[in-house]
Amino acid sequence: MGPHPAVAAIRLAVRRVLHDVLNDHRAHHDPHETATPPLVLVACSGGADSMALASALAFEAPKLGVRAGGITVDHNLQAGSGTRAAEVVARMTALGLTPAEAVSVTVGRAGGPEAAARDARYAALDGAAQRHQAAAILLGHTRDDQAETVLLGLARGSGTRSLSGMAAVSGAAGRYRRPFLQLDRQTARKACMVQSLPVWDDPHNADPAYTRSRLRQEGLPALEKALGKGVVEALARTAQLSRDDADALDHWAAEADRSVRDDTGRLECAKLYALPPAVRRRVLRKAVIEVGSPAGSLFARHIEEVDRLITGWRGQGVINLPGRVEAQRQGGRLVIRQG
Repeated sequence: MGPHPAVAAIRLAVRRVLHDVLNDHRAHHDPHETATPPLVLVACSGGADSMALASALAFEAPKLGVRAGGITVDHNLQAGSGTRAAEVVARMTALGLTPAEAVSVTVGRAGGPEAAARDARYAALDGAAQRHQAAAILLGHTRDDQAETVLLGLARGSGTRSLSGMAAVSGAAGRYRRPFLQLDRQTARKACMVQSLPVWDDPHNADPAYTRSRLRQEGLPALEKALGKGVVEALARTAQLSRDDADALDHWAAEADRSVRDDTGRLECAKLYALPPAVRRRVLRKAVIEVGSPAGSLFARHIEEVDRLITGWRGQGVINLPGRVEAQRQGGRLVIRQG
């Protein structure tokens, strides 16, 4: 008799990603050399999603000749967090993951508590990947996490890209992989239960101070009650469709960028005006970022103001943008520069 359906599902998801990692690894190495097998790390918090992921990686990696390790990040945000991290390392070691280590970080304040913790976590994971020369890091985000990400993007009102949620592959050289984006949280929890894996539920996940936990505890259940149980799946599907659309528009904007400049490389307002709004705004956003405006501080309203220099020209003056960048219209050209 085969494994429980939940265990089979998590293992299949991980096996597919490991095949992709192996193919990438082979493509970058000389076939005549005896290449060291790639190392894949799992980022494990000790919660159900990442413990399920760790167990599947430990099971599948040896069968494919992949080395498997694990990292847990101690955010130092709660009393006893160091002890908790040590327990997670012990669990990963028990699964056969090596290296298995805890990385301690200090969480700043920039962008609010959730964003600051995320920034510290990814910086620690990037550091671990470089230190161990890992080919990939697996993250335990599920379809439910994806649905929450889409709703948060919708609430921000910042366009197609923010509705596209999390990518299955992201980071420098495709470092981060998310095998569980098509699986629901319940499957991961069930897989832990039937394998008798101990699971730790982070109190932050139920803390109403955090936007995502409010959405998890109250928002999504209310939506499911009003619209039916298929909401999470539909939102995850929306993420994929939005990602495809956003990728196509980005590609189109990159092509258009070359066609709307004069011989000296300056943006021509008449040619920009002729572009569809979604493409034009992408060209403008990229131009503003290239001059030095930080992408994270550049909101839709900023780009709309710059866009009005093209579409609603009334002789308005200089527009000030984040990062001391200025945009103004001069003689039929759009000039963007550092102030």
